[in-house]
Amino acid sequence: MKRFLGVDGGGSKTAFALIDHEGRVLGAHREGPAYYLETGLDGLREMLARGVHATLTQAGGAAPDFAFLGLPAYGEDSSLQEVLDGIAAGPLPKGRYRCGNDAVCGWAGGLAAGDGIHLIAGTGSMAYGEWAGRSARAGGWGELFSDEGSAHWIAVAGLNVFSRMSDGRLSRGPLHAVFRRHFQLQRELDLCAAIYGRDGARRSDLAALAPLVAEAAEAGDAQAAQLFTRAAEELAQMVQAVRQQLAVPDDAGVSVSYSGGMFRFASFVDTLRATLTARGYALQAPRLLPVFGAALYAAKLAGAPLASEAIRRLEAHSRATAG
Repeated sequence: MKRFLGVDGGGSKTAFALIDHEGRVLGAHREGPAYYLETGLDGLREMLARGVHATLTQAGGAAPDFAFLGLPAYGEDSSLQEVLDGIAAGPLPKGRYRCGNDAVCGWAGGLAAGDGIHLIAGTGSMAYGEWAGRSARAGGWGELFSDEGSAHWIAVAGLNVFSRMSDGRLSRGPLHAVFRRHFQLQRELDLCAAIYGRDGARRSDLAALAPLVAEAAEAGDAQAAQLFTRAAEELAQMVQAVRQQLAVPDDAGVSVSYSGGMFRFASFVDTLRATLTARGYALQAPRLLPVFGAALYAAKLAGAPLASEAIRRLEAHSRATAG
Protein backbone atom coordinates (compact mmCIF):
# COMPACT_ATOMS: atom_id res chain seq x y z
CA MET A 1 0.00 0.00 0.00
CA LYS A 2 1.49 3.33 -1.07
CA ARG A 3 2.00 5.97 1.62
CA PHE A 4 2.10 9.74 1.30
CA LEU A 5 3.35 12.37 3.74
CA GLY A 6 1.91 15.85 4.00
CA VAL A 7 3.52 18.71 5.90
CA ASP A 8 1.61 21.95 6.43
CA GLY A 9 4.07 24.53 7.69
CA GLY A 10 2.72 27.69 9.27
CA GLY A 11 3.83 30.83 11.02
CA SER A 12 2.80 29.46 14.42
CA LYS A 13 2.69 25.67 14.05
CA THR A 14 3.47 22.85 11.63
CA ALA A 15 1.31 19.76 11.09
CA PHE A 16 2.52 16.40 9.75
CA ALA A 17 0.31 13.55 8.49
CA LEU A 18 1.08 10.22 6.84
CA ILE A 19 -1.73 8.57 4.88
CA ASP A 20 -2.09 5.50 2.71
CA HIS A 21 -3.65 5.22 -0.75
CA GLU A 22 -7.04 4.43 0.78
CA GLY A 23 -7.10 7.64 2.79
CA ARG A 24 -6.33 6.11 6.17
CA VAL A 25 -4.22 8.20 8.54
CA LEU A 26 -1.18 6.22 9.66
CA GLY A 27 0.58 8.89 11.67
CA ALA A 28 0.25 12.51 12.74
CA HIS A 29 2.42 14.98 14.61
CA ARG A 30 2.66 18.67 15.39
CA GLU A 31 5.67 20.96 15.77
CA GLY A 32 6.33 24.69 16.06
CA PRO A 33 6.59 27.38 13.37
CA ALA A 34 8.09 26.75 9.94
CA TYR A 35 8.67 30.43 9.18
CA TYR A 36 12.40 30.35 8.44
CA LEU A 37 12.69 34.15 8.59
CA GLU A 38 11.88 33.77 12.29
CA THR A 39 13.38 30.36 13.15
CA GLY A 40 16.37 30.46 10.80
CA LEU A 41 17.12 27.81 8.18
CA ASP A 42 18.84 25.51 10.67
CA GLY A 43 15.87 25.77 12.99
CA LEU A 44 13.52 24.89 10.12
CA ARG A 45 15.67 21.94 9.09
CA GLU A 46 15.82 20.56 12.62
CA MET A 47 12.09 21.01 13.17
CA LEU A 48 11.22 19.20 9.94
CA ALA A 49 13.57 16.34 10.82
CA ARG A 50 11.93 15.91 14.22
CA GLY A 51 8.44 16.05 12.78
CA VAL A 52 9.09 13.63 9.91
CA HIS A 53 10.80 11.16 12.24
CA ALA A 54 8.00 11.31 14.83
CA THR A 55 5.31 10.86 12.17
CA LEU A 56 6.97 7.98 10.34
CA THR A 57 7.82 6.22 13.60
CA GLN A 58 4.11 5.87 14.31
CA ALA A 59 3.78 3.80 11.12
CA GLY A 60 6.87 1.66 11.41
CA GLY A 61 9.51 4.14 10.27
CA ALA A 62 9.62 3.43 6.52
CA ALA A 63 9.96 6.40 4.18
CA PRO A 64 6.83 7.49 2.31
CA ASP A 65 6.44 6.94 -1.41
CA PHE A 66 6.19 10.70 -1.83
CA ALA A 67 5.83 13.81 0.32
CA PHE A 68 4.79 17.40 -0.11
CA LEU A 69 6.01 20.08 2.29
CA GLY A 70 4.26 23.44 2.32
CA LEU A 71 6.51 26.15 3.78
CA PRO A 72 5.77 29.79 4.62
CA ALA A 73 7.65 32.28 2.41
CA TYR A 74 8.62 29.54 -0.05
CA GLY A 75 9.21 31.04 -3.50
CA GLU A 76 9.82 34.53 -2.15
CA ASP A 77 13.63 34.55 -2.34
CA SER A 78 15.21 33.13 -5.49
CA SER A 79 18.62 32.92 -3.85
CA LEU A 80 17.27 30.42 -1.29
CA GLN A 81 15.23 28.29 -3.67
CA GLU A 82 17.79 25.49 -3.90
CA VAL A 83 18.33 25.52 -0.13
CA LEU A 84 14.63 25.24 0.64
CA ASP A 85 14.14 22.53 -1.99
CA GLY A 86 16.74 20.46 -0.16
CA ILE A 87 15.64 21.34 3.38
CA ALA A 88 14.22 17.84 4.05
CA ALA A 89 16.94 15.85 2.28
CA GLY A 90 18.04 14.30 5.57
CA PRO A 91 14.84 12.64 6.81
CA LEU A 92 13.33 12.08 3.34
CA PRO A 93 14.89 10.34 0.31
CA LYS A 94 16.05 12.62 -2.47
CA GLY A 95 13.62 12.74 -5.36
CA ARG A 96 10.68 11.55 -3.28
CA TYR A 97 9.45 14.85 -1.95
CA ARG A 98 8.69 18.34 -3.17
CA CYS A 99 8.52 21.66 -1.36
CA GLY A 100 6.16 24.51 -2.15
CA ASN A 101 4.38 27.41 -0.53
CA ASP A 102 2.07 26.54 2.35
CA ALA A 103 -0.79 28.13 0.41
CA VAL A 104 -0.83 25.01 -1.78
CA CYS A 105 -1.69 22.91 1.30
CA GLY A 106 -4.67 25.11 2.06
CA TRP A 107 -5.94 25.01 -1.52
CA ALA A 108 -5.46 21.24 -1.88
CA GLY A 109 -7.24 20.62 1.41
CA GLY A 110 -9.97 23.20 1.08
CA LEU A 111 -11.02 22.18 -2.42
CA ALA A 112 -9.63 18.62 -2.55
CA ALA A 113 -7.22 19.87 -5.23
CA GLY A 114 -10.10 21.06 -7.44
CA ASP A 115 -10.46 24.33 -9.34
CA GLY A 116 -11.15 27.34 -7.16
CA ILE A 117 -9.49 29.81 -4.80
CA HIS A 118 -8.31 29.32 -1.25
CA LEU A 119 -7.88 32.01 1.38
CA ILE A 120 -5.31 31.69 4.14
CA ALA A 121 -5.74 34.01 7.11
CA GLY A 122 -3.64 32.76 9.97
CA THR A 123 -0.46 34.35 11.26
CA GLY A 124 -0.10 35.74 7.72
CA SER A 125 -2.51 35.91 4.79
CA MET A 126 -2.64 34.99 1.12
CA ALA A 127 -4.98 33.82 -1.61
CA TYR A 128 -4.00 30.96 -3.90
CA GLY A 129 -5.98 29.31 -6.64
CA GLU A 130 -5.87 26.94 -9.57
CA TRP A 131 -8.10 26.90 -12.65
CA ALA A 132 -7.75 24.72 -15.75
CA GLY A 133 -4.15 23.90 -14.88
CA ARG A 134 -3.15 27.51 -14.17
CA SER A 135 -2.10 28.74 -10.73
CA ALA A 136 -1.84 32.18 -9.13
CA ARG A 137 -1.47 33.87 -5.77
CA ALA A 138 -2.06 37.30 -4.25
CA GLY A 139 -1.06 38.81 -0.93
CA GLY A 140 1.44 37.19 1.38
CA TRP A 141 4.12 39.85 0.98
CA GLY A 142 5.09 39.66 4.65
CA GLU A 143 4.08 41.34 7.86
CA LEU A 144 6.01 44.59 7.42
CA PHE A 145 3.85 45.87 4.56
CA SER A 146 1.30 43.18 3.70
CA ASP A 147 -0.46 40.14 5.23
CA GLU A 148 -3.66 42.18 5.26
CA GLY A 149 -6.53 40.49 7.07
CA SER A 150 -4.24 38.13 8.97
CA ALA A 151 -4.06 37.59 12.72
CA HIS A 152 -0.81 39.56 12.81
CA TRP A 153 -2.43 42.43 10.88
CA ILE A 154 -5.47 42.45 13.17
CA ALA A 155 -3.31 42.36 16.29
CA VAL A 156 -1.03 45.21 15.20
CA ALA A 157 -4.06 47.28 14.20
CA GLY A 158 -5.59 46.51 17.60
CA LEU A 159 -2.44 47.69 19.35
CA ASN A 160 -2.64 50.88 17.34
CA VAL A 161 -6.24 51.41 18.43
CA PHE A 162 -5.19 50.85 22.07
CA SER A 163 -2.47 53.50 21.75
CA ARG A 164 -4.92 55.98 20.25
CA MET A 165 -7.47 55.29 22.95
CA SER A 166 -4.81 55.74 25.63
CA ASP A 167 -3.77 59.11 24.16
CA GLY A 168 -7.33 60.32 23.80
CA ARG A 169 -7.14 60.34 19.99
CA LEU A 170 -10.03 57.85 20.04
CA SER A 171 -12.77 57.48 22.59
CA ARG A 172 -12.16 54.50 24.85
CA GLY A 173 -14.09 51.33 24.10
CA PRO A 174 -13.91 47.80 25.52
CA LEU A 175 -10.65 47.14 23.64
CA HIS A 176 -8.76 49.44 26.00
CA ALA A 177 -9.74 47.43 29.07
CA VAL A 178 -9.19 44.09 27.31
CA PHE A 179 -5.59 44.94 26.37
CA ARG A 180 -4.82 46.57 29.71
CA ARG A 181 -6.07 43.49 31.58
CA HIS A 182 -4.24 41.04 29.32
CA PHE A 183 -0.86 42.76 29.71
CA GLN A 184 -1.50 43.64 33.39
CA LEU A 185 -0.47 47.22 32.70
CA GLN A 186 0.02 49.63 35.58
CA ARG A 187 0.29 52.45 33.03
CA GLU A 188 -0.67 52.38 29.38
CA LEU A 189 2.90 53.14 28.26
CA ASP A 190 4.07 49.92 29.93
CA LEU A 191 2.74 48.27 26.78
CA CYS A 192 5.93 49.41 25.05
CA ALA A 193 8.02 47.27 27.39
CA ALA A 194 5.70 44.31 26.85
CA ILE A 195 6.03 44.55 23.06
CA TYR A 196 9.54 45.91 22.53
CA GLY A 197 11.28 44.79 25.73
CA ARG A 198 13.85 42.05 26.04
CA ASP A 199 14.13 40.44 22.59
CA GLY A 200 10.89 41.96 21.34
CA ALA A 201 7.69 40.21 20.40
CA ARG A 202 7.99 37.79 17.49
CA ARG A 203 5.59 37.68 14.55
CA SER A 204 3.79 34.66 16.00
CA ASP A 205 3.61 36.31 19.45
CA LEU A 206 1.88 39.32 17.99
CA ALA A 207 -0.51 37.18 15.94
CA ALA A 208 -1.56 35.46 19.15
CA LEU A 209 -3.09 38.76 20.30
CA ALA A 210 -5.82 38.68 17.61
CA PRO A 211 -8.33 36.99 19.97
CA LEU A 212 -8.11 40.07 22.20
CA VAL A 213 -9.38 42.23 19.35
CA ALA A 214 -12.15 39.69 18.68
CA GLU A 215 -13.09 39.76 22.37
CA ALA A 216 -13.33 43.54 22.26
CA ALA A 217 -15.46 43.43 19.09
CA GLU A 218 -17.84 40.95 20.70
CA ALA A 219 -18.07 43.28 23.71
CA GLY A 220 -19.35 46.03 21.43
CA ASP A 221 -16.17 47.92 20.58
CA ALA A 222 -16.95 49.65 17.27
CA GLN A 223 -13.28 50.26 16.43
CA ALA A 224 -12.41 46.59 16.92
CA ALA A 225 -15.40 45.46 14.86
CA GLN A 226 -14.37 47.79 12.05
CA LEU A 227 -10.97 46.09 11.89
CA PHE A 228 -12.65 42.77 11.07
CA THR A 229 -14.77 44.45 8.41
CA ARG A 230 -11.61 45.86 6.86
CA ALA A 231 -9.94 42.45 7.07
CA ALA A 232 -12.81 40.86 5.13
CA GLU A 233 -12.56 43.52 2.43
CA GLU A 234 -8.79 43.04 2.10
CA LEU A 235 -9.17 39.27 1.72
CA ALA A 236 -11.96 39.70 -0.84
CA GLN A 237 -9.63 41.89 -2.90
CA MET A 238 -7.03 39.09 -2.86
CA VAL A 239 -9.62 36.63 -4.16
CA GLN A 240 -10.53 38.99 -6.99
CA ALA A 241 -6.86 39.50 -7.87
CA VAL A 242 -6.29 35.74 -8.11
CA ARG A 243 -9.38 35.31 -10.27
CA GLN A 244 -8.10 37.93 -12.69
CA GLN A 245 -4.67 36.30 -12.90
CA LEU A 246 -6.26 32.91 -13.56
CA ALA A 247 -8.39 34.39 -16.36
CA VAL A 248 -11.52 32.73 -14.99
CA PRO A 249 -14.48 33.38 -17.32
CA ASP A 250 -16.83 36.08 -16.08
CA ASP A 251 -19.80 33.71 -16.05
CA ALA A 252 -18.02 30.94 -14.13
CA GLY A 253 -18.96 30.23 -10.52
CA VAL A 254 -15.90 30.14 -8.30
CA SER A 255 -15.73 28.35 -4.97
CA VAL A 256 -13.61 29.92 -2.24
CA SER A 257 -12.43 27.84 0.69
CA TYR A 258 -10.42 28.95 3.69
CA SER A 259 -7.99 27.99 6.43
CA GLY A 260 -6.14 29.68 9.27
CA GLY A 261 -6.72 30.88 12.79
CA MET A 262 -8.77 33.92 11.78
CA PHE A 263 -11.61 31.62 10.83
CA ARG A 264 -12.15 30.57 14.42
CA PHE A 265 -14.08 33.84 14.83
CA ALA A 266 -17.63 33.08 13.69
CA SER A 267 -18.60 36.72 13.25
CA PHE A 268 -15.59 37.28 10.98
CA VAL A 269 -16.56 34.30 8.82
CA ASP A 270 -20.06 35.74 8.51
CA THR A 271 -18.67 39.12 7.49
CA LEU A 272 -16.33 37.59 4.94
CA ARG A 273 -19.10 35.42 3.50
CA ALA A 274 -21.33 38.45 3.00
CA THR A 275 -18.47 40.40 1.43
CA LEU A 276 -17.67 37.60 -1.03
CA THR A 277 -21.29 36.80 -1.81
CA ALA A 278 -21.81 40.41 -2.86
CA ARG A 279 -19.03 39.86 -5.41
CA GLY A 280 -20.49 36.60 -6.74
CA TYR A 281 -18.33 34.08 -4.88
CA ALA A 282 -19.43 31.09 -2.82
CA LEU A 283 -17.54 30.71 0.45
CA GLN A 284 -17.42 27.07 1.49
CA ALA A 285 -15.99 25.27 4.48
CA PRO A 286 -12.76 23.43 3.68
CA ARG A 287 -13.19 19.77 2.76
CA LEU A 288 -9.90 18.63 4.31
CA LEU A 289 -7.45 19.97 6.82
CA PRO A 290 -4.48 21.61 5.04
CA VAL A 291 -2.13 18.86 6.23
CA PHE A 292 -4.34 16.24 4.55
CA GLY A 293 -4.42 18.47 1.50
CA ALA A 294 -0.63 18.31 1.46
CA ALA A 295 -0.73 14.50 1.60
CA LEU A 296 -3.41 14.41 -1.11
CA TYR A 297 -1.24 16.63 -3.29
CA ALA A 298 1.76 14.38 -2.64
CA ALA A 299 -0.22 11.47 -4.05
CA LYS A 300 -1.13 13.53 -7.10
CA LEU A 301 2.51 14.52 -7.67
CA ALA A 302 3.48 10.85 -7.43
CA GLY A 303 1.07 10.02 -10.24
CA ALA A 304 -1.21 8.10 -7.88
CA PRO A 305 -4.15 10.42 -7.12
CA LEU A 306 -6.53 9.24 -4.42
CA ALA A 307 -9.94 7.89 -5.40
CA SER A 308 -13.17 9.56 -4.26
CA GLU A 309 -13.71 7.05 -1.47
CA ALA A 310 -10.25 7.75 -0.05
CA ILE A 311 -10.92 11.49 -0.13
CA ARG A 312 -14.23 10.97 1.67
CA ARG A 313 -12.38 9.02 4.36
CA LEU A 314 -9.99 11.97 4.79
CA GLU A 315 -12.97 14.32 4.96
CA ALA A 316 -14.42 12.32 7.81
CA HIS A 317 -11.07 12.32 9.60
CA SER A 318 -10.78 16.09 9.06
CA ARG A 319 -14.19 16.67 10.66
CA ALA A 320 -13.32 14.45 13.61
CA THR A 321 -9.95 16.15 14.11
CA ALA A 322 -11.35 19.66 13.81
CA GLY A 323 -14.20 18.80 16.17
